[in-house]
Amino acid sequence: MKHRIVVLGAGYAGANIAGRLAKRLHRDDVEITLVNADPEFVERVRMHQLASGQELPKRPLHKVFAGTGVQVRVARVAAVDVDGKTVDLTGEHGAETLGYDTLVYALGSTVADFGVPGVTEYAHHVASKQAALRLRERLNELTAGATVLIVGGGLTGIEAAAEIAEARPDLAVAIAARGGGGDWLHEKAQRHLRGAFDRLGITVHEQADITRVEANGVVTGTGTAISAEMTVWTAGFTVHPIAAATTLEVSDTGRIIVDGTLRSISHPDVYAVGDAAFAVGVGGKTLRMGCATATPMAWQGADALATRLTGRKVPETPIGYASQCISLGRRDAIVQKVTPEDQPTSTVITGRTGARIKELICSAAAWSVSHPTMLMPSRRRHLTTTSEVETHLVTP
Repeated sequence: MKHRIVVLGAGYAGANIAGRLAKRLHRDDVEITLVNADPEFVERVRMHQLASGQELPKRPLHKVFAGTGVQVRVARVAAVDVDGKTVDLTGEHGAETLGYDTLVYALGSTVADFGVPGVTEYAHHVASKQAALRLRERLNELTAGATVLIVGGGLTGIEAAAEIAEARPDLAVAIAARGGGGDWLHEKAQRHLRGAFDRLGITVHEQADITRVEANGVVTGTGTAISAEMTVWTAGFTVHPIAAATTLEVSDTGRIIVDGTLRSISHPDVYAVGDAAFAVGVGGKTLRMGCATATPMAWQGADALATRLTGRKVPETPIGYASQCISLGRRDAIVQKVTPEDQPTSTVITGRTGARIKELICSAAAWSVSHPTMLMPSRRRHLTTTSEVETHLVTP
């Protein structure tokens, strides 16, 4: 019987790991099933562009994986039983249960409200395609002079604010940041960011800890009210609660704790990649959520799993960082070079050159998903015997 690999989630991490496994393992030996709620691959790093009115290329997963041997199932994951090795789905085939021999958990993350009242009722976000489209619809309803408030001064908040301000210069766009907008960047990058905010007419409310969202704005921890016709919440992300509801060992934030090969420390037949994984990178620092780590984690996890299944020694190499890229509309960006530990350096590229680099990186990430078996030379290997496979999966 074929070894059944089920991959949950087809974001950057899930789609890449499914394609790489298909390239590394012989299809006579394995059956790879990729489960995703959306029938298309969603470029999550471009959701701020979608929200501002831009159209993105459509990449149906059935076409992406045609001829690779990967079976695509359009369904939502209802539950996972890691002891019984099953996954409950609800989707195009109704309610069903899939069995697996190895599970790859790549369900990603969603917006986190941190318990702040009013976020669900009154705020928009860009953590999914559906949410971005709803935000776009609401933006189209706003008249000139209306205020759009972005809560969160991180990468997502800055990009969303810049994209909306550039697309709708008739609106008053503002950011409410707990600290300062982009204050983790090198001073060179911060100066450019402040200049971009001025150019785009973006107001920044610093040291603004939002404690409540209302229909007409927000309230800070000091009781100050910030008025806005629309609030966009980009204050952070959290993982789906499915993993925490299993017997998998998870972190206090619900991410699956994995070893250096992206394998669960409690269930060796489960791998976790992308935002759902609690993994340690270079310097012992926990890898942050984001596309920058999702793809490298997918490659490393696929290589580790394929190596184990084919009976070879599994290398462990911690994942490090190279840069942080922030788009500031379509013609401006900041490319901040960082150390492998994710600390900013003095090397900063800005302006149109930065925008071209940022676009190249985003396009390359999407290309890697659209061409899942073209990133490495063909070297499919056959699995070892069933008993040997079980040994390789169970032993550390």
